[in-house]
Amino acid sequence: MISEGIAVTGIGIISSIGNTVEENLYALQAGKHGLSRIANFPTRLQERIWVGEIKRSNEELADKLELSSPHAFTRTSLLGAFAARQALKSANINDVNQLRTGFISSTSVGGMDYTERYGSTYLISSEWHRYIPSHPAGDSSHKIAKYLGVKGLVTTVSTACSSAANAVMMGARLIHAGRLDRVIVGGTDALSKFTINGFHSLLILSDEPCQPFDNQRKGLNLGEGAAYLVLESQKTVKQQGKHVLAYLTGYGNANDAFHQTASSDDGEGAFLAMQKALTVAQLGPQEIDYVNVHGTATPNNDLSEGRAMQRIFKNKIPSFSSTKSFTGHALAAAGAIEAVYSILALQQGLVFPNLHFDTPMEELDMIPQTTVQHRSASHVLSNSFGFGGNCSSLIFSKA
Repeated sequence: MISEGIAVTGIGIISSIGNTVEENLYALQAGKHGLSRIANFPTRLQERIWVGEIKRSNEELADKLELSSPHAFTRTSLLGAFAARQALKSANINDVNQLRTGFISSTSVGGMDYTERYGSTYLISSEWHRYIPSHPAGDSSHKIAKYLGVKGLVTTVSTACSSAANAVMMGARLIHAGRLDRVIVGGTDALSKFTINGFHSLLILSDEPCQPFDNQRKGLNLGEGAAYLVLESQKTVKQQGKHVLAYLTGYGNANDAFHQTASSDDGEGAFLAMQKALTVAQLGPQEIDYVNVHGTATPNNDLSEGRAMQRIFKNKIPSFSSTKSFTGHALAAAGAIEAVYSILALQQGLVFPNLHFDTPMEELDMIPQTTVQHRSASHVLSNSFGFGGNCSSLIFSKA
């Protein structure tokens, strides 16, 4: 018998494949990716890399949010507020403070997409000084929380690419501990020169649309976006008669402390995170129907994650795919975006395809799902593994 899960009552998302949950689902079903050349700001790598960029300007996003000028919302904050507002609407929440409600957001970029743009002019012009306080990661969380009207706990998680998964896990633990009745959890990140140049220096950016788990994979495509989930206690759901989209039944975090950026060869951190999530959910590996893998399409990550999956599932590996082949890698937001996709997989009875796959990896006897698969699923595992060896896994179960 699985553990009593935390109810997911609302979801919201914006990514390179859609501005709403419905648009994202359509693109996933149609196999339509959102990878392109970067257009929103100049970079010397413009014609050398592919990215998962949202084709909406900051001004358009601000207008949609009805923000009056001048404001100090960076793109990270704009994307986050856009997705979080959707999540509240999805959960039919009109009074966000009716219950003990918290907001846990994650980000890697924070406000640097603006401070890197205007930093060189701060000493000669005061026009952009309002963005100086927006640089720290926590500023975006407080801006989004204020926009939503949240007066309870507000905090920020920044653990690289596992950030949003850890925000989800932290929210669940606060509800389990009786500290909160409801918590909005997720993450947001915008593309920036800093992250593009940083990943370029690691030689892991691809000059083609990424090919997760393909033998010829060249590297990742950076992306941007935001996604949030509304988590609520079982007590709250019963008292208010809330509609439940799915249950968060398992979660685990581990760190193999192997390297600053690389995953360990045997996937120890990934293995431990998945093992812990299964233990919390009180599920056996054979009960997982689909794995939304971290799947960055880097030589190191896919091999490490694949070996960890072999250790967990033995010779019965479930259907798996990397939806980063649609959106690119949205860094701190990736775990929340893929949590939304995991919930959609449960609701729609679908396994989404791993795009651009051609040749199986020589080291692994496992092939991702390459076309849309219609199948009923009860439990979906979603992996998010970050720099510094910070590995997290979430398990969502059908409502």
